[in-house]
Amino acid sequence: QVRLVESGGDLVQPGGSLRLSCAASGSISSINVMRWYRQAPGKQRELVASITSGGYTHYADSVKGRVTISRDNAKNTATLQMNSLKPEDTAVYYCNLDTLRGSAYWGQGTQVTVTA
Repeated sequence: QVRLVESGGDLVQPGGSLRLSCAASGSISSINVMRWYRQAPGKQRELVASITSGGYTHYADSVKGRVTISRDNAKNTATLQMNSLKPEDTAVYYCNLDTLRGSAYWGQGTQVTVTA
């Protein structure tokens, strides 16, 4: 059983910062890619950022320059540092990972709300 737990979501004012964390536990074979997705009300889930086991990163255009993804391979954790937050960043943020064996897992999500 693999479990992903996200934390760090909160209510923040525009221009503020948040740090989201994702911790994976359980019977996990080697983790390949870790990702953060988000889903705003009435919208499709979208990829925010991803990071490979080797540290290669990818960001959605909408967050480039404001968001940094990192991971700790030894601890099976991933972090999403978000700065200069905008109201349009409001969404439920989900952690996702896939393993070298091709299995994929999702967390339950953490709410980020950006409002004045």
